[in-house]
Amino acid sequence: MLAEHSGFVPLNRDGLVDRVAKTLVDAILSGGIPSGARLAESTIARQMDLSRAPVREALRLLESSGLVEYRTNRGFFVKVVSAVSVSDLYDLRILLETAAIRRLTETNAEAALPALRAQVAELHRLADEEADLMAHVSADMQFHRLICESSGNLRFLQLFDQIANETKLGLLVIGRLYDDSHQMAETHEPIVEAIALHDADRAVAAISYHISVAKELVTQHFFDQQESKPE
Repeated sequence: MLAEHSGFVPLNRDGLVDRVAKTLVDAILSGGIPSGARLAESTIARQMDLSRAPVREALRLLESSGLVEYRTNRGFFVKVVSAVSVSDLYDLRILLETAAIRRLTETNAEAALPALRAQVAELHRLADEEADLMAHVSADMQFHRLICESSGNLRFLQLFDQIANETKLGLLVIGRLYDDSHQMAETHEPIVEAIALHDADRAVAAISYHISVAKELVTQHFFDQQESKPE
């Protein structure tokens, strides 16, 4: 229950709704508020020393991003992620990111490469340091965000940002992706290589394969979790 999460502190009024939303996102993605938990507006408002109005607006923002769901006559809850919903999400990412990488490779490859290479290096650094799962996930999502951003299509970037937190929530629920974090970093290298060659078809194939493999791993972890639960 939310009442058990005591990490909220009073906020000032500058950019209030966005700051409330970010505080809630951080609490959810850190595991402080678990999947399926009720998000009581009154409790959140009291802990943050706010009225309920900005809290309600923030929860609506989280609902639009897929992180929170509203249940009639019951209020807001952290979304319960399933194998089916995650599979659908990855299918959407394939459509989005293949379009983004084609445009990037054809129009903006040289400008995009330094940041993409730096992000792959960051993934390797995190693997060397044995960083926690969410550090790896955040770095991975930043790589994919850079692809959408560097495509030059603002709609691609906006859509990616809408689904990014739901992707992170799914990975938080299963608690793992690749057993070897160095392998996770290495899977991004063929994507960068294809962009460097200005080969749009190869880049599309590389990122489609990359996301498809992640989809299979994530959904299998969900099914494994279901099978391991006691009857």
